[in-house]
Amino acid sequence: MKEHGNIFMAFLRVGLLGYGGGPAAIPLIQREAVDTYEWMDENEFSDILAIGNTLPGPIATKMAGYIGYRVKGYTGMLNAIAASVLPTVILMIALLVSLASFRELDWVQGMTYGVMPVVAVMLGMLTWSFLQKSTSDLGWKVMLFLVLLSALLIELAGLHPAAFIAALILYVLIKPTRKERSS
Repeated sequence: MKEHGNIFMAFLRVGLLGYGGGPAAIPLIQREAVDTYEWMDENEFSDILAIGNTLPGPIATKMAGYIGYRVKGYTGMLNAIAASVLPTVILMIALLVSLASFRELDWVQGMTYGVMPVVAVMLGMLTWSFLQKSTSDLGWKVMLFLVLLSALLIELAGLHPAAFIAALILYVLIKPTRKERSS
């Protein structure tokens, strides 16, 4: 029962503090799942984030569902999803009702603009940790090549990120391993 409480509180905090949607919540989920409760390590977190990004739907909800399931099965999954979605539903209803009449006021617009740099820093920190992990796993040349290739294909050529991730997964599954090449 204690573990269900931990799941609920972890994803309730993510739901309450993940201002800006799923990408902004990812560092919070990482802190809860990896650092605070140690439900998984950095490598597994990176794996579920990569797989979660290839699937349709909100990333925070998918990750909550997987982590909850991994920790406590189906009830943990439902618990984590409910905890991550509940604050958003309640706050959306309350804010939309109250802020609709105040949206033109300077303090309301300032509140929104004031939070954006914080979200940008959180995403930058997450990106930096993934670049460090990629460099240690692949080497800096391969990591830099993949960063440049993904930027070119996704931003300039308009390739959907899921298609690029799927292509990389297929490559890893199909390419010969070092043992097969030396035979």
